[in-house]
Amino acid sequence: MSWSARGVGIANIAMDGTVLDTWFPAPELLLNDDTTSSTTTRVSAHELSPQFLRLIGADRDRLVELVPVRTVIADLSAPPVDAHDVFLRLHLLSHRLVKPQTINMNGAMDLLVPVVWTNKGPCLADNFETVRTNLRARGLIHVYSIDRLPRMVDYVVPTGVTIAEAERVRLGAYLAEGTSVVREGYVSHNAGTLGPARVEGTISAAVVGAGCTLHPSAGVIGLNLGERCEIGAGITLEPDTLLLDDSTRLAAHHLSGQSNLRITREPDAPLPVLRRI
Repeated sequence: MSWSARGVGIANIAMDGTVLDTWFPAPELLLNDDTTSSTTTRVSAHELSPQFLRLIGADRDRLVELVPVRTVIADLSAPPVDAHDVFLRLHLLSHRLVKPQTINMNGAMDLLVPVVWTNKGPCLADNFETVRTNLRARGLIHVYSIDRLPRMVDYVVPTGVTIAEAERVRLGAYLAEGTSVVREGYVSHNAGTLGPARVEGTISAAVVGAGCTLHPSAGVIGLNLGERCEIGAGITLEPDTLLLDDSTRLAAHHLSGQSNLRITREPDAPLPVLRRI
């Protein structure tokens, strides 16, 4: 069984045609019927709700046009084809319509450009000092980051989660209900939690199950964990990380998908110690 997706959204497009972002407030996941193709088309004004109509048009201060678009992804197992496609996939993840690492994100970052993310909206990096001067008339400008991906909460706010620092969770993160991302935590795109969890460290290219705890400066990168796992402070768990398991050295990739693990530093142990709980 393969899946397709579609969404109507609003894209910020720079004057040179660069797509800065696309916001899809209500993305849809559909069964692939093999009759659609991956496309993005402009939506005519008569198809839009009054709320959407108020959001479109030129922003001359930011030097962008806000354009209504309809994006269709024919097959989520195929790589994305353009920036609109990438943003729709990121929304599917953060809306919890698909789980991390279940759709094809190969080459996604290559289809996006570094963007200046501000409180006035996304801006092209190349001409930002001109844009900054234009925007001064609209009040103080806050630059959140210069990156390919924005903060998740500016596009999607999942139910039942707490996030202490908005900058620490990227669009495309999957946060299950009951997840708490504290100030030191970080969750990247196509990564996240599959159940209630406390994130004080980093989750990147990985998923962790319900009841997991990542302590401050801990990390899980490129390795999936099951439920009720605890990673001690300062330990970054990658596939080739060496651990002590009953005095035997064990590479962390052998633990992929396993539950009920505690990995901590212990006195006199040269490596992080694995305990099965």
